[in-house]
Amino acid sequence: MVKKRVICYIDGFNLYHSIVALGSDYNYLKWVNLWKLSNAYIKSLNEKLIKVYYFSAIASWLKDSSARHKKFIKANKSFGVTPVLGHFKKKGRQCKKCSAKWSEHEEKQSDVNLAIYLVKHACLNNFDKAFVISADSDLCPPIDFVINDCKKEVEILIPPNRYKITSELHNKVKAYKIKKSIWKPINFAI
Repeated sequence: MVKKRVICYIDGFNLYHSIVALGSDYNYLKWVNLWKLSNAYIKSLNEKLIKVYYFSAIASWLKDSSARHKKFIKANKSFGVTPVLGHFKKKGRQCKKCSAKWSEHEEKQSDVNLAIYLVKHACLNNFDKAFVISADSDLCPPIDFVINDCKKEVEILIPPNRYKITSELHNKVKAYKIKKSIWKPINFAI
């Protein structure tokens, strides 16, 4: 029997910020094994998870956070997850009322990278079905293209606390809420 090839595409910041919104009781979810999370949504014996891509960026100006993020990426790489990293851009901001100025960092390229990989892999026939872990409606156009023009299946796995804001996504394709009960933290003893 030929199995359906499944690739999972993970919007790292979308997933991370949904976990943060759950509160400190769920901090352990920040260390989720992304391969196991993706594989938990394989529904039948005729599907096989063949690849997981994680799209994110390192906040290098935050030493502790960036060190933890690098450790998370390294651990997930050991399970077969492929990271695709964008970057942060420093942006000047100014208050319209008081003219105070400050700098913020804005993450760049993660969403675009995810969209490009999804479309490229569909066009190259690298998968039969794609999982997209995100609640970002900016992904609607590439998802539409993959479904309508490439004739591929796409399922959205919606991070916690994001289901209501993703109506545009889950009205287009099958969508599932990611259940906290199936998340498996990384075992660093492996």
